[in-house]
Amino acid sequence: MTVWIAIALTTAGCYAWKLVGLLVPAGVLERPLVRRLAALVPVALLAALTAQQTFAQGTTLTLDARAAGLAAAGIALLLRAPFLVVVGAAVAVTAGLRALTG
Repeated sequence: MTVWIAIALTTAGCYAWKLVGLLVPAGVLERPLVRRLAALVPVALLAALTAQQTFAQGTTLTLDARAAGLAAAGIALLLRAPFLVVVGAAVAVTAGLRALTG
């Protein structure tokens, strides 16, 4: 029962948050600061998620094949590789290191 209450509260909270976003006046959304923040928030959230998924194992900090895959993706990005090449490089390096290290 507790799980369903949590799901219901989360659903109501998400709906209320979306409703608040729709009620914000258009003038506020046109401000340069709001536009800059709206452009940067998704990048910051994605970077935080990537860091957490790459360097965390439960509650400990780990450096393993995932970090090497992320580094390979970063190098591919610096070389201006297409997106699929970036993803492929990350996958290949991560899988290769995991195959070598067991």
